[in-house]
Amino acid sequence: MIPARPATYREVFAVAEFRPLFGTFLLSTAGDELARVALTVLVFQRTNSPLLSALTFAISHFPWLIGGPLLSTLADRLPRHRVLITTDVVRALLLALMAVPGMPLLVLLGLLLLVSLCAPPFESARSALMADVLDGERYAVATSLTTVTLQVAQVVGFLVGGALVAVHPSLALGIDAVTFAVSALWLSARLQRRPAPAPPEAGRSLWRDAAAGLRFIGRTRRMVAIIAVLWVAALFGNAWEGIAAPLASQLGGGSMAIGVLLAANPAGVVIGGLLLGRLVTPGRRERLVVPLVLLSLAPLLAGGIVVALAGASWPSFTTLLALLFVSGLGSAWLIPLNIAFVQATPAAYRGRAFGVAVSGLYGVQGIGALAAGLAAEGVAPSGVLALCGGIGMIAVAPALIAYRRTHDRSSVPIDVEGAPRE
Repeated sequence: MIPARPATYREVFAVAEFRPLFGTFLLSTAGDELARVALTVLVFQRTNSPLLSALTFAISHFPWLIGGPLLSTLADRLPRHRVLITTDVVRALLLALMAVPGMPLLVLLGLLLLVSLCAPPFESARSALMADVLDGERYAVATSLTTVTLQVAQVVGFLVGGALVAVHPSLALGIDAVTFAVSALWLSARLQRRPAPAPPEAGRSLWRDAAAGLRFIGRTRRMVAIIAVLWVAALFGNAWEGIAAPLASQLGGGSMAIGVLLAANPAGVVIGGLLLGRLVTPGRRERLVVPLVLLSLAPLLAGGIVVALAGASWPSFTTLLALLFVSGLGSAWLIPLNIAFVQATPAAYRGRAFGVAVSGLYGVQGIGALAAGLAAEGVAPSGVLALCGGIGMIAVAPALIAYRRTHDRSSVPIDVEGAPRE
């Protein structure tokens, strides 16, 4: 049954374990974003290459594509609280090394790659544990709140990162290391100790567990449709972030302008997420996914055209900011899509399913950023921005149609082999 009203924030924060999961997520995300901006700007300043700048922005996404489905299996095989704490400790140590002044650029990028390998098991365990400690509309509102605060953390990280890079990138990396250390301590003190939700059978390898998760998704049409919308919309909706530095340069701005451009979209998601989570009834959220996805892409097309026609000017810059903000309002589609994802996933598969979905999400974001940087070597950044919006609306249409057609297929029975039956 669909509840008549959304849960309140008070009801969500009344769940004791939600508070550390929420707080540490906000803290570490802000640190990650300011460090990413600092490294991206540093590479662009040293090389003046849009492609290398985009590669730096994308490198943190690639470990998801390479090892995400396998590493996320740990969130189902091991106690989830232990996965969260261990990965935070490892990332704190690696980032402390990255913060050492004078570290060569190649070493920094290699350490960034290692840091990013910790993200798949952490995010899978955190997302699955959120669904374990919250139920029904409390989970829906918590998802909305987490999405909103993620964008707030990104806004803060982008703006502060743009300012700190003028001082020294090592400072941003050091702050990021501290956020992970604090997160590990907080989670260790406040999370309950639960056993693994699906402990491995004797002789059953990590690869077989990962394969079972992939079979579950591949044989469930609802899951395929949800993930297709997620990946395609994110591929085109976020690709332009990889060329934020050259785009700001085309507009005549400096490092601070890069942070402002990157902050405009998540600022829109903050407002859109608050409106969607608290003012829209649960039954209506599902129907808003299709128009919101299109709203997230259309302003990118318009923004690219505006910059191409108006050139480097203050009105051009402010118009683009407004359009990126509107795109962020549309990007709140992630909230109802996340809720539909959880409703379609059995608890024992949740860590692996989240791992596959988020692995592909980060993978396509990395591919998109790299493709945008490659395109910007021969096309003006404004043209790349317009292509992201225009091609994106066409590419996502089949996935949106499949999503609507599977609306009533929210759950699928599981057979004794662990694969779904349809």
